[in-house]
Amino acid sequence: MTQAARVAAIIAADPLRRRLLQQVRALGLGDCWISAGFVRNAVWDHLHGRACSPLDSDVDVIWFDHRRCSAELDRQLEQVLLAVHPGVKWSVKNQARMHMKNGDSPYESSADAMTHWPETATAVAVRLTADDTCEVCAPLGLDDLLQLVIRPTAGFTRDKRPIFLERLGSKHWQGKWPLLRLEAG
Repeated sequence: MTQAARVAAIIAADPLRRRLLQQVRALGLGDCWISAGFVRNAVWDHLHGRACSPLDSDVDVIWFDHRRCSAELDRQLEQVLLAVHPGVKWSVKNQARMHMKNGDSPYESSADAMTHWPETATAVAVRLTADDTCEVCAPLGLDDLLQLVIRPTAGFTRDKRPIFLERLGSKHWQGKWPLLRLEAG
């Protein structure tokens, strides 16, 4: 089994995550994925021999369309998702505008945007295809995620390192998942 197939199987085995993926697919957005902790936490729970943790943080929906990149549209999409599944903290962000917030050059796609995120294990996303297959996007690979490694992406080893360190301290990942290893780069 490939690494992507392994991650897809973990996500597909959780009925709640599967329902949320169906709801996001129904939006009909281009280059659209559920990312970050939605995937990372499920995989880390699985690798720790536990059932998936409740979705107690944002469910990050990322998409990419440089022609429709208003924050207002993202808020409208959050409201659509909230109407269908009100117990979820939806966070919808068109990655075509996020480079401005992050001080980066313009992104070219959702996958490109993820390469600018703080940790390699967080830079992963999933979506359901038209035939209900779970597709995985991991532009920085899946090794760190599946080997329980917390490592900063290239941009967070230098200028943005304080952001990585602050996230590391505030997330308390090693307390939740004690098998994690920090490789601070």
